[in-house]
Amino acid sequence: MSTQPSSRIAIVIASTGRPTELGRWVDHVKRQTIPPTKLVYAVVKSTDLPEDLPDNVSVIDSNPGLPIQRNAALEAVMEACDIIAYFDDDFVPSSFCIEGIDAFFRLYPDVVAANGTLLADGINSAGISYEAAIELVARHDSLPRAHPVVLHELGGLYGCNMVYRINAIGQERFDEELPLYAWQEDIDFAARVGRRGRVVKTNAFHGVHQGVKGARLPGVRLGYSQVVNPIYLMRKGTLPARDAAKLILKNILMNHAKSLFPEKWIDRLGRCKGNWLAIVDVLLGRDHPKNILGLPR
Repeated sequence: MSTQPSSRIAIVIASTGRPTELGRWVDHVKRQTIPPTKLVYAVVKSTDLPEDLPDNVSVIDSNPGLPIQRNAALEAVMEACDIIAYFDDDFVPSSFCIEGIDAFFRLYPDVVAANGTLLADGINSAGISYEAAIELVARHDSLPRAHPVVLHELGGLYGCNMVYRINAIGQERFDEELPLYAWQEDIDFAARVGRRGRVVKTNAFHGVHQGVKGARLPGVRLGYSQVVNPIYLMRKGTLPARDAAKLILKNILMNHAKSLFPEKWIDRLGRCKGNWLAIVDVLLGRDHPKNILGLPR
């Protein structure tokens, strides 16, 4: 690692049940050309943590739920840092990631939040192995780097790699009414922070999202969230009605179309059941994101 960044940058990893992936972040940070100011693990229990935790890692204990964990980490770093980078535990960053974030937010003071560019994403497949992800990142890092630019504007961010200017966050927090994996919490938070400036995609930082399948939301619960959460965000005003309808319809159709020959890594029948439980609750006026807490695990 070389010089210090011009901005104080915190890396936050909210994780549960994946100590192996979480533990790799120490190596990810060691490979950075510029170090972050803080590396924070937001976890629920001690077994979420890897063994042999270095002294330079801050650990935040919180109640379960992605928004709760993200908020706890935000509270811990917001006075000490200028920029907060939320990465998934199974995100493998480029070695130039922090350097690129630092340069980008310095060059674009009107940008309040950004997604980087994914070299690959395993979320819609069986996933990408760690070895393959490292190889993809190394290949990318061997190429000449482009000048950091805005690729296009966004209405929300993808939570596996999202970076915020802390002074633009203000009093906004991730919505803790969205429990557990909190489907679409990233879109909601970015939409609210985006009222204070630009939310964009950039080529300034890169990485691979492995899409590890362990510790994710069970099929019935996710299927319920696929219907109810977009409606909840639509009512809040952070997701346009047209986008909410398209998102709901797309997932319902996909779940049912693939239920006869489902992917090995997806519980399509569970998602279909969750979709219908949600539709009934919407029609009866009793839908709420927290209803998933009463559904089968």
